[in-house]
Amino acid sequence: MSTLIAVLLTLATLVMIVGLARKARQYHATPAPLKIPVTPAPKTTGGVVLRMAKEVILFASLFRASKWTWIFGWIFHVSLALAFIRHLRYVIDPEGPLGFMMPVIGLWIVQTAGKYAVLGMIFGLTGLLARRYFVARVRYISAPSDYLMLLLILSIALSGFVMSFITNVDIVAVKVFMLGILSFNLQELPEGTALAVHLVLVAILGFVLPISKLLHIPGVFYSPTRNQVDNPREKRHISEWAKKLDETRGDYPELQAARAPKEPEA
Repeated sequence: MSTLIAVLLTLATLVMIVGLARKARQYHATPAPLKIPVTPAPKTTGGVVLRMAKEVILFASLFRASKWTWIFGWIFHVSLALAFIRHLRYVIDPEGPLGFMMPVIGLWIVQTAGKYAVLGMIFGLTGLLARRYFVARVRYISAPSDYLMLLLILSIALSGFVMSFITNVDIVAVKVFMLGILSFNLQELPEGTALAVHLVLVAILGFVLPISKLLHIPGVFYSPTRNQVDNPREKRHISEWAKKLDETRGDYPELQAARAPKEPEA
């Protein structure tokens, strides 16, 4: 069982990292020929950075669109971030290059917040799942995969809840097991059904994440409606591929004629 779970976690991590990097590269290479920032939009680069920060951290547009969806979504994502930070202690070697992070991750407030964050995850996911089913217009556009992704993450949270508040898990042995995977020195996984289920579900999430709607994780940073400066009057917006056509193939002759320097009048 230890070997099987170790292989699953390793493959899932590779698939997730390569898949996300590939999609991010695809998003980056996708042309954005039009200026389409959602107004009111910032007119400076600093304003765009601030807008993106508000979007990523506070879900500003979701707050304006639906307060109930914002409550469930924001609580879930904040709780997920806290749980992720808490879980870093299992994969960071105190003697390794990232060991300097351990004093912060090991703080009582960080570990306590991360432990009880599972309750926020369950609350948020339950609310989002109920919204999918009880709101008619959302249920109409929901595919089976939408429900399955929520149920998968909810199952991960529930198995984590069981380990944190119901059964006892040897966290030191778990850390030894995880560090053994990273150092290619496989160790035995502590016994426990909840732990095995939790790790297998996490591996499944890693496999499906790069091909799921959860790709909004990198996608939000490449959204032209959010990351563009609203300056179409001050600066001409043209993508690189269109610029090459303009310069090398002689396309857009009327634009070239308009930009051509005029000879002074006699």
